[in-house]
Amino acid sequence: MAETKISSADATDMRNIDQTSDTATDFRRTVDTAIQDYPGTKYYPDWAKWFGFYKNIPELQASIIKLTEWVVGKGYEADDGTKKKLDRIRGCGKDSFDSVIFNLQLSKKICGDSFAEVVRNKRGNIINLKPINPGSMVIWSNRNGIITQYEQVARYSDDKGTERRKSIIFKPEQMFHLINNRLGDEPHGRSDIEKLENIISMKKEAMTDMRIVFHRYVKPLIISQIDSDDEAEIAAYKTKLDNAVRYMENMIIPKGTVEMERMSIPQYSTLDPLPWIGMLQQLFVVSEGMPEVIMGFGRETTEASAKILYLAFQQKIESEQLYLEQQLKNQLKLDVEFNFPESIAPELAEDVSKERNMNNLKEN
Repeated sequence: MAETKISSADATDMRNIDQTSDTATDFRRTVDTAIQDYPGTKYYPDWAKWFGFYKNIPELQASIIKLTEWVVGKGYEADDGTKKKLDRIRGCGKDSFDSVIFNLQLSKKICGDSFAEVVRNKRGNIINLKPINPGSMVIWSNRNGIITQYEQVARYSDDKGTERRKSIIFKPEQMFHLINNRLGDEPHGRSDIEKLENIISMKKEAMTDMRIVFHRYVKPLIISQIDSDDEAEIAAYKTKLDNAVRYMENMIIPKGTVEMERMSIPQYSTLDPLPWIGMLQQLFVVSEGMPEVIMGFGRETTEASAKILYLAFQQKIESEQLYLEQQLKNQLKLDVEFNFPESIAPELAEDVSKERNMNNLKEN
């Protein structure tokens, strides 16, 4: 008969079998005090952090891409002279002005800042705009909050394979710089993802938990009571049990040696996480300012409310377009007007007119 020793207890390695991601839960979350970067300091855009969110959160990526498509996706209007200048822009060599401005607008929303080197000929005419990785850039400003220079820290390997760093300095007029959500006297922008960080973390946590719960229906947790305290026997049983679960095969055990308890979900658990996930999704949509109808869903949205949402979204798009047009003029002396996909204002005016006519008929 086996001795009852707590040291004989052991755990299997279901984590590697399931390949589920780890869920770290912090119950001490607080609202941090916002820290503003003051003039006279160097600012390093945190591209790696925000780009990581962008790459790993599909709904976030789709939302930012959709917004960028609406802002610059339908092209632009300009006079013949300006179009000839912009037609020469090739970016990395395979770009066009449309793809360069799409890249910069997308990077601006992700990181808060986007950069493109302004390449000019001997006569001072623009011949190219080359987008630069925001993670390699440093923004320098003086005590008055005026940007004095940009620094690109380039990393490369020499002939011996040793990593080297090279600093390239750009004057303000040599850099086309787009700034997102600039506040106060900061010489830089803020990522759109910053306000969504906690929402994204909570939703990912809930989705990860749900993934584990549903997966346990197929590969449940199994608690085994073994009639032995021999470490070698326990290890051998552990290996056989893991293999049985991994290959989804039956397992034959001598009678009376092991008692098993199957656990698919926590006992007496009645919490339904789906409303919580749905609420987080709605909070994400509201915070991002991207209507569900624009993203292609929103079953509870009526036609009337969809038109109002579209009109509100139109104001956001026009504001983004106005900013781009102003920066192209101020920084590059280029007069460009971006096309809006389709305005709903005329249709709303027509609906109001029809409603008034119907009200007049009822009064008569």
